[in-house]
Amino acid sequence: MSENNGYEPRIIGFLCNWCSYAGADGAGTARIKYPPNMRVVRVMCSGRVSPELVLRTFREGADGVIVLGCHIGDCHYVEGNHRTAKRIPILRNLLSYVGIHPDRLRLDWASAAEGPILAEIVTEFTERIRELGKLETK
Repeated sequence: MSENNGYEPRIIGFLCNWCSYAGADGAGTARIKYPPNMRVVRVMCSGRVSPELVLRTFREGADGVIVLGCHIGDCHYVEGNHRTAKRIPILRNLLSYVGIHPDRLRLDWASAAEGPILAEIVTEFTERIRELGKLETK
């Protein structure tokens, strides 16, 4: 952290109401520690996170965006996470094209019972964004 002069990344997390948000709540209740860098936006389904929303989030100052949803096959809206699983890799390619490192966007899955896993995902992502440094937008 010394090479970044105390830099702390601004991360926006879009968390599925039914699984990941409940997992984050469970992690908090269990007092599982993970970096406080992520600001949570509760969405009903990861499938509702549009490419436009992600791009706007970066434009408004986020250094990283993480989308966390239900595991494939467990979506409360049947196919929402399938849509997300198809959309995010394409969006990562688009980010590269516009000059944003694709590692600044992460998609992962965490159920309501996986608070420790969610904490691990957020910790790993925060460390990766610290390595990349502040996002310089033009």
